[in-house]
Amino acid sequence: MALLRTVGRIGIDAILPPRCGGCGAITETTHAVCADCWAGLRFISAPQCACCGYPFELDDSANIPGNEQPDGQVLCGNCLQKKPAFDLARAALVYDDHSRDYLLRFKHADRTDLTPLLARWLYQCGKGIWDEADLIVPVPLHRRRLLHRRYNQSGLLAARLSKMTGIPWDGLVLGRTRNTRSLGGLGPSSRKREVGGAFAIDEARAQLCRLDGGRVVLIDDVLTTGATANACARALKQSGVMHVSVITVARVVR
Repeated sequence: MALLRTVGRIGIDAILPPRCGGCGAITETTHAVCADCWAGLRFISAPQCACCGYPFELDDSANIPGNEQPDGQVLCGNCLQKKPAFDLARAALVYDDHSRDYLLRFKHADRTDLTPLLARWLYQCGKGIWDEADLIVPVPLHRRRLLHRRYNQSGLLAARLSKMTGIPWDGLVLGRTRNTRSLGGLGPSSRKREVGGAFAIDEARAQLCRLDGGRVVLIDDVLTTGATANACARALKQSGVMHVSVITVARVVR
């Protein structure tokens, strides 16, 4: 069987060779990017805010007066001023022209074939989170937008991550009760008002998922101001969730 699978894989690659998820050039492995596209991606790594994951420019951020907490964690200015509703956030990439191209094709151009590639980046940036997680939950779309788009990109990522980690996922326990307008172009205050109260928990599914006292990983494509992530986290915590981690493909760095 192993030999048959190998022969089959070789045959498929000969007819439909694996291609770069960025430019479409032929690559050696499936669900990968070529060297040129890889060089254009800005992956986020330490040093970063211990809470929201905002990247620091300097390695000695802990030495900045007021940044270091009693537990030794270093927070950014926004989290020092007001901690978000979620407990932890991490993003794989800086949101720029390169990462935006992947996400726009994934969300609006039916490029669902990018799911394995993006999910692998999410998996890598979520190391240390998966081991303690009880449930993976995607940020939901309103039913009208879901009918128009035909799929929830965050749901595709959540399902793939569930297979990779062995953690169950549920795309119905958290719902969007109001068809909010697009947040693009809105400032932080307007974003917060737009999504305020727009999410709710299906209590019957919450019992099936055992949300009460659980640790949830919330999946989305982009973290901008955190308004959507905060609104979702509030709904989850009101239903008894103990800890909410947010993992996104990219985040805006100002």
